[in-house]
Amino acid sequence: MARNRELPVYLSIEEAAEIMSLSTKTIRRRISDGTIPAYQCGRRPIRIRLDELQAALRPIPSARSLRSRTS
Repeated sequence: MARNRELPVYLSIEEAAEIMSLSTKTIRRRISDGTIPAYQCGRRPIRIRLDELQAALRPIPSARSLRSRTS
């Protein structure tokens, strides 16, 4: 019996841009600079894994957390 396993979700550049509220041009720039990993098999369109898109986000420190470090 085959085990059920969760496969990664792949998005198009347009879908990734919509999810992140960014332009497709920005998504393409992030792929080019290596911030967002992307995949292509042959001549097929570029795809981005949803989990890697989410991992590309980084938290911005708040003023409160910066004040606690300096105290």
